[in-house]
Amino acid sequence: MLQGYLVSLLVKLATMAAVASVLARSNRFKAMLMRENRTLGQRLELAIWLSVVFGASVATRVAGHDTYSGADLGLEGAFIAGILGGYVTGLVSGVLISLSALFPGREFLTLPLLAGVGVLGGLVRDLAPDPEEIWRFSPYFDLNIWRFFKESRNYQRTAFHLLLFAAILVAEFLRQILAQSNLGREAMVSVFRLYPPGIDHPLTWVALYLTTVFAVTIPLKIWNNTRNEKKLEEQQRLLVEARLAALTSQINPHFLFNTLNSVSSLIRTDPNQARVMVVKLSKVLRRLLRKHENFNTLREELSFIEDYLAIEVVRFGDKLRFEKDVAEDTLDMLVPSMLLQPLVENSIKHGLSGKIEGGTIRIRTRRGGSRLELLVEDDGVGIPEERLATVLDQGIGVSNVHERLKVLFGNDYRMWIDSHPGEGTRVRIEVPELETNLAAVS
Repeated sequence: MLQGYLVSLLVKLATMAAVASVLARSNRFKAMLMRENRTLGQRLELAIWLSVVFGASVATRVAGHDTYSGADLGLEGAFIAGILGGYVTGLVSGVLISLSALFPGREFLTLPLLAGVGVLGGLVRDLAPDPEEIWRFSPYFDLNIWRFFKESRNYQRTAFHLLLFAAILVAEFLRQILAQSNLGREAMVSVFRLYPPGIDHPLTWVALYLTTVFAVTIPLKIWNNTRNEKKLEEQQRLLVEARLAALTSQINPHFLFNTLNSVSSLIRTDPNQARVMVVKLSKVLRRLLRKHENFNTLREELSFIEDYLAIEVVRFGDKLRFEKDVAEDTLDMLVPSMLLQPLVENSIKHGLSGKIEGGTIRIRTRRGGSRLELLVEDDGVGIPEERLATVLDQGIGVSNVHERLKVLFGNDYRMWIDSHPGEGTRVRIEVPELETNLAAVS
């Protein structure tokens, strides 16, 4: 008898761990766990989720005529619903979880018991100094007592953990009392309970109450790990966005600074050209201020490059030429915004500006399988061999593009720079094909 009793307690813990793990796989349920303040509808939704799984555990025990007594998690489920969602969630969950126990017509005290336990969980939640303390709960009673006396500054935290521990014990105590009451004896099984039959030893009761405590704690720990993973993912996403914003903010002032220098040099020598350049600059800036996405279509990027080069042509005249060989099936593919402009600017500044006769910038694109290949090349002065090895990590233009590609694509991209002094420079980029809806990513 003792062996069967202990096996039932272990089955109960294993079942709770399995149920919690299954729920943690649902994105919908994980989204609910991330909320601490919920609307009435969200509380009811959480109640339904918990009622389905914990109600099924009660139904399994009832259908098996108590053969699977360790599968019944009704009391623990009602308490968890209350402590996670508050009074409404606890009350509704307690009622719904108990329904399958009422159908045989014998366990009629289950409904008020589980409803009350759900409300008890909501009461304990309201007493928490911080909702996060619910997730930090430890089932080790001695540790909570030690913290209460040791951490005088956090006495509210440790007092709440002791209260939560006591509330779980009270919930189990209520079940045992109702099952042993006169009403319970008359109805034989008015409330289902696990108890050590024929074994009146204190340790068996200690094992029972500790099992209930751990059955409540296990899902809290599993779901807290899930919450921490979601928080880490969110922090990583925010970090990526911050890095992208910082990199983009490097490009825009750099581009504006160079353009304004060009305007200032034309104001005295050619005022009309300076005015034309200001108009074109305002058009470019209007596009920059209007666009905040991390991705744009290649068509939009090429249009931006044409506006940018129109400004540079005012400065360089016929010495600067632009050619493009763009495959039609690549125009609607997505690329990181402001991807080409730093490369074109580098070609002008470092490749062609020092060449008396000027030169040509070419942009080529083609689609290969599920990847997009971009090529920006010039016939300028080229890059010295000793500097070529470090060009990806220095300066603002090329290194900025390289860093943004790394942030956006991880290792799923390639970027090469091929240059020979006196012959020009070629920058080739290969990125994966992206879904069109990524254009809204910001």
